[in-house]
Parts: sequence; C-alpha cells; structure tokens
Amino acid sequence: MAPAFYAAPLAVFGTQHLIVAQFVMLMVPVWMPFRLFWAYFVGVALLAAALSIVTRKLVWLSAPLLAAMIFLFVLMIHLPNAVKVPGNRIFWVLVFREMAFASGAMLLAVIGMRARRGAERIVLVARMVLAVTLVFFGIQHLLHPEFAPGVPLEKITPTWVSMARFWGYLVGAILPGLGLEMLTRKWARRAAVTVGAVMLVITVSLYLPIFLMATNTQGQVEGVNYVADTLLFGATFMLLAAALPGGGAVKTVPSV
Repeated sequence: MAPAFYAAPLAVFGTQHLIVAQFVMLMVPVWMPFRLFWAYFVGVALLAAALSIVTRKLVWLSAPLLAAMIFLFVLMIHLPNAVKVPGNRIFWVLVFREMAFASGAMLLAVIGMRARRGAERIVLVARMVLAVTLVFFGIQHLLHPEFAPGVPLEKITPTWVSMARFWGYLVGAILPGLGLEMLTRKWARRAAVTVGAVMLVITVSLYLPIFLMATNTQGQVEGVNYVADTLLFGATFMLLAAALPGGGAVKTVPSV
C-alpha cells in the first residue's frame, strides 16, 4: 500500500508538469538552457517513476534516479532560495520536504532487498533525515498554528474547521516527539507508522474536502496539490516503517 500511496502523488505532479509546463518552466533556474524542455522532462520522469513503482518493474533503477532528481531540486532550487532569504520559513520547509521525499525514494530502492550491503546505511540516513524533518515541521506548527497541519506551507486552515488553531498546536506538539522517538532504533518503526497514519488522516479529513469544495480551477489545483503533497509525505514514513526491522520488507546484513 505504501508504494502506491507514494506513486499516486508522483503521477499527479508529473501530469501537472506536462499540462502547465509554461508555468513550471519559471521554477527552473534561469542559468539553465532549454528551461521548457526540463519542465517536460521532469514531468515525464515523474510519470515513469510512478509507473515503475506501481508495476514493481525496475524499481531498483527508477527509485535511485528519482531520489537523485529530487536531491538536485534541493541543491539547485530550494537550498539556494533558503540561503538567499534565510528568514523565509517556506523556503526552509521546502528544503526539508524535498529531502524527505528523496529519502522516500531511496527507501523504495531498498524495499525487498535481500541481504544486500548498504541497505542498512540507506535506511539509517533516511530515518535521521525524516526525524529531523518532523522536529522542524513540529516547531513550525507551534510557531504558526494558523496554517493547515501536515507539511507547514502557506495554506491557512479553512474557517469551516472547528478549533482550527488547536489542530495546528496539536500536530506541532506531536511531530517533534515522534521525531525524537524516531532517532531511537527501538521505537523508530512505531513512530514512523504513527506519522504515516496521522498524515493519511489529515489528507482524508482536511485536504480532500478542501479539494472537493473548491469552486474554481485555481482552488482545485491548489487542493489536489495539498492532497498529493500530504499523501506523499505520509507515504514516505510508511515506507520507512516497512524498511525498518519488523517491517518485513528489507533483510540486511551488518556492515563490516
């Protein structure tokens, strides 16, 4: 189930790249030639990765390539923006979000491995990245509880949500604790399962209604983006839970 939850948002984002390539092109660094080409290229790459994951064909190849592409987004777009304007919290949220997504892709690469050296290290690095991300996101929710919970971007919690700020504070209080728990080998899988479940609940109970209640194209696009974004974030933790000891997806050997 986790790979499907991870693949579906990739398909959504890939389709958007192809449909609104002229807009996506604006996010490509200005120093890169053929900016429109890269918008289309990324769209095709995301769709190909989603297809590979769903069909379980060549995941050993598509997952590392996907992780590399997302990591390049961090190095070429998000991190330079964050360093340039360090006071902009959204830029830093994007850095951590994309690093989490890249970690999910690497976890996909090791799912199903049988006694392959290096898998254990990949899972460890992914666990550390995701743990730090949870702590950072939790702090953001505590500082800005008015924003919709999940990935703390710019969406204000709708007025139809009862006790809107309370949910921001609640998620802000939960995520850092789960992040710290994820740093421990003993409780990491339990924390990952919890985060995955929380993000799935947020996706279904908040962002899906936002999408369904949208009355114009802009609102629908925003809604589907938040559905896909939060689902992809949650699926990343589901993949971590599957890759950790007890998850049954990976059997690794100790590194020497």
